[in-house]
Amino acid sequence: MGELMKDETQAIQVAPWMHVITPDAGLNLDQLLPASGIAYVARLNGEEMPDESCTFEKFRETLKFPDYFGWNWHAFYDCLRDLQWLSSDYHILILESAEYALSEDDAAREELFKSLYRAGQRWAYTKRPEGITLSKFHVVLSCAEGAASTVANGLIELQKQT
Repeated sequence: MGELMKDETQAIQVAPWMHVITPDAGLNLDQLLPASGIAYVARLNGEEMPDESCTFEKFRETLKFPDYFGWNWHAFYDCLRDLQWLSSDYHILILESAEYALSEDDAAREELFKSLYRAGQRWAYTKRPEGITLSKFHVVLSCAEGAASTVANGLIELQKQT
């Protein structure tokens, strides 16, 4: 952890539960999918998240946040680390065009990525029967080829702060 790592699919693994990929990288889904259990896969598009309000709304809709969601970053993180209402064993969050999420608001963008990273950290780790470590919460950030390393390096910097 803490250093830029590329596997054979050319996806960048920021942490065992967080990956940055380009659309043509071909991330091996066997790395993310559990050996057994129910997986909830949420797909979001960063281009639909220009501001905090839209970002909270998209996550609320997709991850079915409860009505008591507080529409702030603390409440956002609290919901990500709970997710009990989804009735699933594993959660996979795919954020396509991640480089566009909150691209006009650096502070909010940092809060988004920090919350995603910390939620993955909170959910880690589970041992599979074959001994491979698997988190119960995975985040896949899909970016344009030119943006993937910038996003990954920003996440690595955030990782150092947590």
